[in-house]
Amino acid sequence: MAPGDQDSGGDEARARVGVRKAYKMFVGGAFVRSESGRYTQVRDHSGAGAVENIPRASRKDGRDAVLAAAGALGGWSSRSAYNRGQILYRLAEMLEARRAELAASLERGGRDAGAAEREVVSAIDRAVAYAGWADKYQSLFSSLNPVSGPHFTFTVPEPMGVVVIAAPPRPALLGLAGALLPVITAGNTCVVLASEADPRTALVLGEALATSDLPGGVVNLLTGQLAEVLPHLAAHMEVAALDLHGVDAALAKRLEEAAAASVKRVRARSLGEAEWFDDAATTSPRWIERFIEMKTIWHPVGP
Repeated sequence: MAPGDQDSGGDEARARVGVRKAYKMFVGGAFVRSESGRYTQVRDHSGAGAVENIPRASRKDGRDAVLAAAGALGGWSSRSAYNRGQILYRLAEMLEARRAELAASLERGGRDAGAAEREVVSAIDRAVAYAGWADKYQSLFSSLNPVSGPHFTFTVPEPMGVVVIAAPPRPALLGLAGALLPVITAGNTCVVLASEADPRTALVLGEALATSDLPGGVVNLLTGQLAEVLPHLAAHMEVAALDLHGVDAALAKRLEEAAAASVKRVRARSLGEAEWFDDAATTSPRWIERFIEMKTIWHPVGP
């Protein structure tokens, strides 16, 4: 090859434009853009200073996500608790494999390197903890009830159904993982509205979910404005419960009023950022208990 040809090839390599990531929401096991075509822009705080487009979910995106979650509920809730634990452990494996990518995403969202690494490690450990609880919480909450007469009665937990989660603004990754893991550990499916402060990291988490053996529709991740999408989901008849983290009081009141028509359970809490790192408190089986219903069964005994 002539020297001139070599120089030309080097110039072409130096002039190559890299492939930029096109972020998409995660619904029904697939990566989708908003049906409205709208986007919000988030800035890269890691030093590049670039602005990236993040899909802005519409009310129809919310309905599509609920439909996917409702369709997946029967299959997910009927799996053995042991198998759900295996799948959650597989999720921890995939988070470990994407550890560097998740940390880089948190840094781009405004975290420093040390805080980003700590948050990723905590999220991985949180997935392992709930994988362990998947086939154990039932024994804690079940009971054999003392009754008189020729019958016995016992109470067992079962999942609520489709749960809508508003993830906390910060920590964007650990808060999201810590909110959705107890929901799906109990056999529910969910629609999650990601942090508005750092929606990018939630979509990177979606890529780990897609390779974790989790059936499509069990977890559905939407990005956008909470006040735009949540009221419609709160009124949706297929939704069984709302789990709100860090939602302002005015919006929470609107959601409670919308949920009242179908007697939805509304759970709300505003943990401080540091509290999400308290493993003893946030991996308690009481977090799972918030998303189960107790079924009491009576059975005759004797001849």
